[in-house]
Amino acid sequence: MTWIETIDYAHSEGRLRKLYDRVSGPGGVIDNILKAHSLRPHTLEGHMALYKSVLHHSGNTLPNWLAEAIGVQVSLITGCDYCVQHHFTGLGRILADDERARQMLEALKNERHDGVFEPAEAAALRYVAALTRAPSSLDVLQIDELRSHGFSDAEILEINQVAGYFAYANRTVLGLGVTADGEPLGLAPANRDDESDWSHGAG
Repeated sequence: MTWIETIDYAHSEGRLRKLYDRVSGPGGVIDNILKAHSLRPHTLEGHMALYKSVLHHSGNTLPNWLAEAIGVQVSLITGCDYCVQHHFTGLGRILADDERARQMLEALKNERHDGVFEPAEAAALRYVAALTRAPSSLDVLQIDELRSHGFSDAEILEINQVAGYFAYANRTVLGLGVTADGEPLGLAPANRDDESDWSHGAG
């Protein structure tokens, strides 16, 4: 599950137990990426606050599926199979179209977005690929390109933050040896209107 010690639900107490209760999914399952924080519950709390705000908050206006696609693109570049599995499953669930999801995954793997994604979506995916590989290479021209495709500055911030979150999550997973063993894939906080609701489901 991880290369470091983790505390399971049965042995949790205090703040950690309360956080586990907040993030658990069906059957009380807790994602292994979250269990990886168990020795420092305050970082679990910080992780979930960021995750919910960036990907599952009603204040965001990017389509949910595009946020998931951004996460898959970043995770493919970093080689984080755990996040690819989870967020491609989430992407597929949102699309409810297996063939469309398969086409998107192939495009993301090859970074050949045109023809599968709309021009604006492809521009966003090119931006996050560059941000993931060589952040110091970016300048205002990439932002201007996103604007030219109709993204507002607030939406550009969302794109940036989704990519930044996955850079963090990927390194948590890869640096601690987190695996998906024993957990269902693609669950996420379903209640976008309550930022304090972190319970995981299939919504």
